[in-house]
Amino acid sequence: MIGLDIGGTKTRGVRFENGQAVADESVGSSNVQNVSRDEAARHLAELFAKIGGGVIAQVYAGAGGIDTDEDAAALAALIAPHVPGAKITVVHDSRLLLAAGGASTGVAVIAGTGSAAWGRNASGEEARAGGWGYLLGDEGSGYWLGREAVRHSLRRMNQGLEPDELTTALLQSCTIDDPNKLIALFHSPDTGRRYWAQRARLVVEAADAGHAPSQALVEQAGRDLAGLAAQALRKLGIKGPVILGSGLGMNVARLQESFRRSLAAEGVTDVRVLEKDPVFGVLQLVAEQG
Repeated sequence: MIGLDIGGTKTRGVRFENGQAVADESVGSSNVQNVSRDEAARHLAELFAKIGGGVIAQVYAGAGGIDTDEDAAALAALIAPHVPGAKITVVHDSRLLLAAGGASTGVAVIAGTGSAAWGRNASGEEARAGGWGYLLGDEGSGYWLGREAVRHSLRRMNQGLEPDELTTALLQSCTIDDPNKLIALFHSPDTGRRYWAQRARLVVEAADAGHAPSQALVEQAGRDLAGLAAQALRKLGIKGPVILGSGLGMNVARLQESFRRSLAAEGVTDVRVLEKDPVFGVLQLVAEQG
C-alpha cells in the first residue's frame, strides 16, 4: 500500500509492506489548487519513481482542498496511471491527521501552508471549519503569517518608521532593500502561496527573539486555529479530543500554547499535538475500511 500526504508545499509518499514503511520520499506539491495540473502530474511521476512500482493493492491519499467528490476524482485520475489496478481513496488531508493522532472521533486541525479543521463524532457525523483557501481564509496558517509580516512592514513604512527586526529579516529573505518593493513582489507571478508561507518562519524566529508584534501574530494564529476547532466541536456536539498537526502546529511551541489556552477558555481540555506525521494515519484509515 502507498500512503500520500499532499500539502500546499510538498507531496510525501510512504510505501507500506505488511504494515511497515519500506520507502519514504517527498517531492513538490501535487495539489492542483497550488500548482498546475501538469506540474502536479510531474511531481507524482517523480514520487512514484522514487518509492517503487510493482504490484500496489491500494493508494490512500489525503490532500488539501478535497471538498467534493469531483475534487477527489480529479486527483485519483492523476494517481491512477502510476498504480494500475490499485484501489485509490482520496480524502481531505485533515482525516489523515486525526487518524495519525490515534483517534477515530474528535477534531483535527491543520496548521501548515493552509489551515482547516475536520472532525467526526461517534454517530459518524462529520463537520468542517475553514479550509477555504488562502484568498478567502486560511487564518493561522503559514501563508497567513507570511502575509501578515508583509502587512506589518508596509504599515510601518506608511507611518514613516524605520524597518524593525521583522521587516529587516523579511527584506533580507526576499533579497530586496526597501519595504515599498514588497508590494510589487507580493503581487508578482514569481511568488505565490508557498513563497509567502515559507516566510512564516521569520515571524516565529522574531517572536522567539522577543519581538512583540511577531509574538502577537503567532498568538493570534493560535487563537484563530482554536476558533476553527471550536466551530467543528460545536457542530458535532463533542468536547474533544482536538489534535493539532502539520508544520506550524507540530513545531511552534508558542502557537501550541496559544491554541491550548484558547480552547481551555471554551472548556476543551483534551488537546493533543500530533507526534507522528499525518501520512502514517493511512494505516488506521485502511483498517477502518475493513
